[in-house]
Amino acid sequence: MNHDTVKIDYSWMAKAIQLAQKGRFTTSPNPRVGCVIVDQSNQLIGQGYHIQAGTPHAEVHALRQAAKARSEGAKGATAYVTLEPCSHFGRTPPCAKALIEGQVARVVIAMTDPNPNVCGKGIAMLQAAGIEVVSDVMAAEAAALNPGFTKRMLTGKPFVRVKLGISVDGKIALQNGVSQWITGPEARRDVQRYRAQSCVVLTGSGTVTADNPSLLVREQEANFEDYPIEHIRQPARVVVDSKSTLSRDFNLFNDGHVTFTATSQAHPDTSTGHYIPLKEKNGKVDLHELMSALGDKQYNEVWVEAGPGLAGALLHEGLVDELICYQAPKLLGDKGISMVNLPAFTALNQSISLSLIENRQVGNDIKLIFRPDVSNTCRYGD
Repeated sequence: MNHDTVKIDYSWMAKAIQLAQKGRFTTSPNPRVGCVIVDQSNQLIGQGYHIQAGTPHAEVHALRQAAKARSEGAKGATAYVTLEPCSHFGRTPPCAKALIEGQVARVVIAMTDPNPNVCGKGIAMLQAAGIEVVSDVMAAEAAALNPGFTKRMLTGKPFVRVKLGISVDGKIALQNGVSQWITGPEARRDVQRYRAQSCVVLTGSGTVTADNPSLLVREQEANFEDYPIEHIRQPARVVVDSKSTLSRDFNLFNDGHVTFTATSQAHPDTSTGHYIPLKEKNGKVDLHELMSALGDKQYNEVWVEAGPGLAGALLHEGLVDELICYQAPKLLGDKGISMVNLPAFTALNQSISLSLIENRQVGNDIKLIFRPDVSNTCRYGD
């Protein structure tokens, strides 16, 4: 493959990735996928992205546009797809078959599908039909579109982000529990968008008791520029309440949206709500089992808004993929509530090491994204 072809492939794949991002709030439990179709003269004739589960995939949208753009449709064209076209019948027919029927000559794929029902089979189907396939074009950028889908397919567990609003001295609230608002409106808007792209917002019973939150996406505060469907897709809420002691009077049990209670109680009263019964570990719910249960429900991304107890437990159990801190230019003092509760370490090598992967200003606050060092997990027992 010559240099000019590679350059062209990367240029169009970048366009397909931009399209896929348009579906970041709405595709769950499906992956975010974009597709661009280009004719032999390197002219765009079709494009599309997956919008919502159960509706046409990106390739179908692009093929339909190509059919309108010219009489021969996509015949002889090149399709750029951010994820290997599916080869199986789900809620919609296989996209590899649609591309074959569209008579494309070449398909450029960013990454193979981690779904074992697809992985490599879509490529094989295209090649068997005589279509040239090029893969691993901007694979890292495509993988960044779907960290939750990929992790769930590979491990059975969702991608977990823990969010903390903190002061410069690492406190989340004053000694009396007052925390609104440590961070500014820009940071809060960013949080709303993370909620919107997540499948689940996870919290603890202590946060529910103290704040009575809704944990739903607030559309006005999120200030979406171009939301692809009419109504906001709200995440499910999951409350960790080991003994099921919370009353049903709190907001998130009474707003018409789904809330699950994760409990170690053997026989919860399901007539009073939705429950996820789990094994007990050290007097609390087994958080590893909880993540497997959320994966079983096809939840790709979990957004954690919780107090220092649950946040610390998730970190200590090695279940956090990203720790996102919005740090406000405030000092709350040594009597304030610390950001996470962790055991009393006696040696520095017991501490949780983090890698800083993003550092930027959001309004008057600093957004810090960390990834826990994978070597941390060697300390954690199941």
